[in-house]
Amino acid sequence: MFKPFSLISLCFVGLILSTQVTAQWHQKSFEVMGTQAHVEFWLSEAEKNTESNEKQTADNLIIAVEQEMHRIDRLMSPYKADSELSKINQLAGKEAVVINQELFDLLLDSHKIAELTNGTFDITYASIGYQYDYRQGQKPAKPEINQALEAIDYRAVTLDKSQSSVRFKNQDVRIDLGGIAKGHAVKQCLAILQAAGIKHALVSAGGDTGLLGDRRGRPWFVGIKHPRAAEKTAVQLPLANESISTSGDYERYFIEDGVRYHHIINPKTGDSARKVVSVSIIGKDSTYVDALSTAVFVKGLQQGMTLINQLPEYEAIIIDNQQTLHVSEGLQQD
Repeated sequence: MFKPFSLISLCFVGLILSTQVTAQWHQKSFEVMGTQAHVEFWLSEAEKNTESNEKQTADNLIIAVEQEMHRIDRLMSPYKADSELSKINQLAGKEAVVINQELFDLLLDSHKIAELTNGTFDITYASIGYQYDYRQGQKPAKPEINQALEAIDYRAVTLDKSQSSVRFKNQDVRIDLGGIAKGHAVKQCLAILQAAGIKHALVSAGGDTGLLGDRRGRPWFVGIKHPRAAEKTAVQLPLANESISTSGDYERYFIEDGVRYHHIINPKTGDSARKVVSVSIIGKDSTYVDALSTAVFVKGLQQGMTLINQLPEYEAIIIDNQQTLHVSEGLQQD
């Protein structure tokens, strides 16, 4: 059981947003990347931007954020046949594929995080992941999983920095950036707002949320969904200048013969990871917290906490299979 701590008050929901609206607060929710995204910011700070001769209006900024999310989706979606990620999956098993520098850099980050987590974050999980259909309640048979396991290995993705190219060592390898792309998108959108002079903002995409500053003298309150009660909260967090990502087994799943099959795949088994039910990671870099939440979910409570406690820039909140909440050392009160 967790110790008392001052940072977190017990509750728990996907995202808590203040309902207070003034003329200076601007916000919009929209659908992208298979989930709901949200942007909210205080505009008057943009007027202090002396580096620009033209002040961007709230509508312009919202459009810029929305367009950026859709741009990244078009680039990195495995479900769009014309995306660059789909091109990689089609060709990289046969030849080196020169790709967009942004995508190449994200693949480099994915490789670094795979090494950091000893492969519990591994974008090649898609080599079997694509055979799951959670809407239709379909899963691959055991022989198919066993065959695909040979292709699940982040080291099978060869990245050539001199050419910005990617090649797979095995033609059965596929990659999916679902565990890192939304965090990257949040980071990119925050950069757009910050460049426009915004100093108080929130951008979210599904379980990934990034924050600029506080909410004008008060913290932003971000929560995490209760994993077994959709309308309830388990933890509510007052945060500022942080990013948080939550991975849970309740977003895309089906239950068959009492077993929950969900989208967070253990790369070592090709099956859904089931050691915990929810993991939230807090840190400055939304790209890394996105990937680390997946990695820690796969590792489970003990190994996951051990990893996070060794990373001073990150904190973790984990709910285990008994729905007991645990927090990393930095969130505990002495």
